Amino acid sequence: MAEITVSVASGAGKNFPDGVRLADALAELVSGKKRKTILAATVNGHLVDLATPLHADATIEPIVADSEAGLEILRHSAAHLMAQAVKILFGKEVKVAIGPAIEDGFYYDFDRPVPFSPEDFERIEAKMAELAAAALPITRRELSKAEALDFFRAQDEPYKVELLQDMEAETVSLYSQGDFADLCRGPHVPDTSWIKVFKLLRVAGSYWRGDEHRQMLTRIYGTAFPSEKELQAYLYRLEEAKKRDHRKLGRQLGLFTIQDDIGPGLILWQPRGALLRRLIEDYWKDEHYRNAYQLLYTPHIARHDLWKTSGHADFYSENMYAPMVIDEVPYQLKPMNCPFHIGVYKAEPHSYRDFPIRWCELGTVYRYERTGALHGLMRVRGFTQDDAHIFCLPEQLQDEIYNIIRLNQHILKTFGFDRYDVYLSTRPEKYVGSDANWALATDALKQALERMHMAYSIDPGEGVFYGPKIDIKIKDQLNRSWQCSTIQVDFNLPERFAMSYAGEDGAEHQPIMIHRALMGSLERFIGVLIEHYAGAFPVWMAPEQARIMNITDEQADWCHRVYEQLRSMGVRVEKDLRNEKLNYKIREAQLMKVPYMLIAGEREKAGGTITVRRRDGENLPAMSPEAFAKMVQEECSAHLKA
Repeated sequence: MAEITVSVASGAGKNFPDGVRLADALAELVSGKKRKTILAATVNGHLVDLATPLHADATIEPIVADSEAGLEILRHSAAHLMAQAVKILFGKEVKVAIGPAIEDGFYYDFDRPVPFSPEDFERIEAKMAELAAAALPITRRELSKAEALDFFRAQDEPYKVELLQDMEAETVSLYSQGDFADLCRGPHVPDTSWIKVFKLLRVAGSYWRGDEHRQMLTRIYGTAFPSEKELQAYLYRLEEAKKRDHRKLGRQLGLFTIQDDIGPGLILWQPRGALLRRLIEDYWKDEHYRNAYQLLYTPHIARHDLWKTSGHADFYSENMYAPMVIDEVPYQLKPMNCPFHIGVYKAEPHSYRDFPIRWCELGTVYRYERTGALHGLMRVRGFTQDDAHIFCLPEQLQDEIYNIIRLNQHILKTFGFDRYDVYLSTRPEKYVGSDANWALATDALKQALERMHMAYSIDPGEGVFYGPKIDIKIKDQLNRSWQCSTIQVDFNLPERFAMSYAGEDGAEHQPIMIHRALMGSLERFIGVLIEHYAGAFPVWMAPEQARIMNITDEQADWCHRVYEQLRSMGVRVEKDLRNEKLNYKIREAQLMKVPYMLIAGEREKAGGTITVRRRDGENLPAMSPEAFAKMVQEECSAHLKA
């Protein structure tokens, strides 16, 4: 019998009979506890099931349950287990659609005359547990497209039939467990006993294939983990996330409101929220000034022809609002700031001596988002980008990217973010610009990241059509990722707008353009900040830094004098002089996340002092208003200079 050589990536190889099952090879190549956690593997770089027969020399990389790839496989298998349970419980009245693994869990879409609700979860979970305990083998088989169509027509599963009809492949794979079979590429766990720890979480509506004109389905979300401990930790994070929901805290803290009679996705900043936003904007402007940026202001609308030149009218029209006609000329609300900055550039001639040019703007843009996608501050229809465009010479590109990353790190750290994932996105299939320019830009992005000693992952083919990019996803207190910062090199717009400068050789050359946003949009960034801090902002950006309150009416005049004095010294202070019990007033200040409560009784009034209480309950010694103002100023200054 012919033999093949199989090896684990980190160890020596061993000979096996041709056709040996991957699971059997791993049983001899991997020892100890790790072997029991292997649920799949890559064979010569291809991810496959453990039942896969090997017919050629192979290098194997085991996939364990608690790895990123392992969790995805486990959760995808859990989605199939849920669908199997639903079909057993509810029979032919339910049609199955799709059920992938997603970040932190899985979902499955179902068509049922009466939509599912959380009240159905107990029954479904019980059936899933029963099926998991049965250790049903999960097997893969390949069928021709025609055979698969016949199978799912016989099963009366129209959504699977439609998916198959749209596939170009002539051969497809099905995964079966018990009497349930699903159209799927896989891989999956070896049997259902691997899916021991799971939880169904919520239901939502979902249009078939994302088309609002198609059937509304019920989507059941769930999650699965290798251990109960990991599941409980995740459920704790979910509960904590509910408490930190920026929409709830935004109402509680009086930061912003959204009203249907004004329009969904349009933010009304209330006084406290507007002050928070102003503090962030002022800091942003100061930091950019220190880093040799110049501030621009540009209009909210422009002639429609401008967006034809930029390409947005052709490639971005579904995200733009309909034109408005002014003096018989169509105008458009801006979805981007870029063409306006190019307009400023073209207002006067430029020489190579002018570069680099760094222009920034807190520019409000308008993009159409479907109603179902809107989400508080995170997904809106009008938002303000912390935008900047850098125009530079080819030899300046790497240094400019390095400077952007350095500034980005500093700003994110100031706001409390020092953990993030970094991605370098390379050239997609469809692109503009020369291969030489793409190589120059990609290498400049890579070298800048390495100069900053930043770990990053390559995201192949995910660059934008006009150039490669860096995306930085920040991690919040709950370890959730948020896409905020992006750095993009652009060869397209300088060419479309015929931008040029006089080179040292006297000839005209085209500058390189860098698009750059550090916070993304102010709306979304503030939403992330609210959830990151659970509304308890650091003193430097708290819209209300202190609240002064009296014990009895006898101290009202003294509290008012302290209030006026602190305001004149730059402290953001409010006063609570109501005829209420002190504990009640303290509790209200704590609910509003005020960093400092200033309390005045007869002793403080007589001594010209205030008693200071932190929002965590710590009491500081009595001090003069001047000493308190100095303490706040030093605390803010220390944070901003760190």
